[in-house]
Amino acid sequence: MKNKWHLLPKVDLHVHLDGSLSPETALEIAAAEGIELPARDAAGLVPYMQVDEECRSLVEYLSKFDFTTRFLQSGAALERVAYETLARAAAHNCRYIEVRFAPQLHTRHWLHPEQAIHHVIEGIKRAEKEHDIVGRAIAICMRHHEREDNLEVIEAAAKYEGRGLVAVDLAGDEASFPPELFREVFALAHKRSLPVTIHAGEAAGAENVYVAVKHLGASRIGHGVRLRENPAILQMMLEQRIPLEMCPVSNIQTKAVADWDVYPIRDYYDQGLVITLNTDNPGVSGTDITREYRIVSEKFDFTDAELGAIIRNGVNAAFLEDTAKKALKQRVDQELQALGIK
Repeated sequence: MKNKWHLLPKVDLHVHLDGSLSPETALEIAAAEGIELPARDAAGLVPYMQVDEECRSLVEYLSKFDFTTRFLQSGAALERVAYETLARAAAHNCRYIEVRFAPQLHTRHWLHPEQAIHHVIEGIKRAEKEHDIVGRAIAICMRHHEREDNLEVIEAAAKYEGRGLVAVDLAGDEASFPPELFREVFALAHKRSLPVTIHAGEAAGAENVYVAVKHLGASRIGHGVRLRENPAILQMMLEQRIPLEMCPVSNIQTKAVADWDVYPIRDYYDQGLVITLNTDNPGVSGTDITREYRIVSEKFDFTDAELGAIIRNGVNAAFLEDTAKKALKQRVDQELQALGIK
C-alpha cells in the first residue's frame, strides 16, 4: 500500500525546470543533439547532476546547473523536460504545479526568450492532457544578468500572461545581487500586470524579504528561511499573509539552514505564517513532493490536519486564474476529506 504522504493531493509552487532534468533524458537529448558527455550511462551522469545530504555549500549545489542547462537549449528539449516534470509530479498525486525557468539561460543557440517560454508552456499543456495535473509557468529574471536582458524577459512573459504563464521571479546569487538593484525590472512587471514572487531570505538576510515585498511588490517569497532573523519583518509577513515557498530538502543541501535541528518550518507554522511545501529542484536534490511531506511530518511532528492546512495554503497561494483555482480548491478539499482530513 502506498504511504499516506503519497496519497495526499499536493501542490508544488516552487520547481525549477533546469533542476528537474533526469539523467536518462539527458542521455537521450545528448544523443539527439550531439552533446558530449562525461559518462556513458545514466548512473555515470548522476554525480554531475545531483547532490546528496553531504553537499557542502550553495556553490557546490549551483554547479550542477552549469551541467543541466547544456541539455536545455532547444525547443524540443524544453518541451520534453517540462512535460516530464509534470508527469513525475502527477505520479505523486500532485494536482497543481508551477514550473519556473529563466528564459535567458536557454538562448545559447538559436532560441529567443519568447520562444523558450512558448516551448515550456507547450510541454506543460501536453502533460495536462495526458496526466491528472494542472500546470503553469513562471519566468525568472536572473540576478547576474544585465538589466536589458531582464527587461526582455518581462516583456516576453507579458505576451504569455493568461496563456500558460502566471508570474515572474528573481533568482540567482542573492548575497551578491540584493533585490534593491531590480526595482526598474519589477516596476515593468507590475506595469504589465504580472504577479511577482522573489527568491529572498535564502542566501541573505530578512532585509531582502522586506525589500522584495515593499519595493519589488512580491506577493510570495521563495524560501524565506532567514526571515526569523528580524522579528519586525516576520511580523510584516504574518500581518500581510504573504506565503513562503519553503523547500526543506534543498534548504539543507545548500546550507541555507545548517541542519534539521534548526530548520524553521515548525516555528513558522506555529507562529501563523503562511507556509507552503515545495521541491525546488527534484533532479538536483534527489527529491519529490511526497518525500518533502514525509520528511517534515517525521522530523517536525506535523499532524495530518496540519499537512492538510499546508496543502490548502499552497492552493490559496497559487498564481492561478479564478475559475481554475476554484476547481482546484474543490478537488483538493474533496480528496483531503476522503482521507479523513478536514
